[in-house]
Amino acid sequence: MGQAQSGSDHEVSLQNIQELYRRFTSECPSGNLHLHEFKRIFGINSVSMEEESAYLDNVFRSFDTNQDGKLDFMEYVAAVHLVLRGKLEDKLKWSFKVYDGDGNGCLEKEEVRRILKIINKIKRHHDPDVSENVDDICDRIFSMVDKNQDFSLPPSCSSQPSPRS
Repeated sequence: MGQAQSGSDHEVSLQNIQELYRRFTSECPSGNLHLHEFKRIFGINSVSMEEESAYLDNVFRSFDTNQDGKLDFMEYVAAVHLVLRGKLEDKLKWSFKVYDGDGNGCLEKEEVRRILKIINKIKRHHDPDVSENVDDICDRIFSMVDKNQDFSLPPSCSSQPSPRS
């Protein structure tokens, strides 16, 4: 914040890592960031919408690379680095992972529909006049992108079983 950036803008300095570690250990004395703590950081609590909580479940899962139900410091640093300094391609791959609910590397139509419903419900919560039809949006996405019509993205997923919806 307000610091001059060096020529090696994409590298994280030792000082940055030490500061991240200090904050991490302060917020997570156990050495791990658990899902409930992750949700608390983002303001999700017992009065939050189910959809907001479900979305953060997916985000957390995408950062939990070893799938042990918690983020260790390395996963935390990788997440912060991706969000703040990651390349566009890496951010797109991460976004794909957030939407891929079953983790099979493909987006089935139902997974896309589910995330669109979550986003739509959150939008309607904040603006009741939102009137987008999720099924129409999902159908438009798949009609434009799913060229082999196997109801999964990317096309290389066609060899894997996918539900027909």
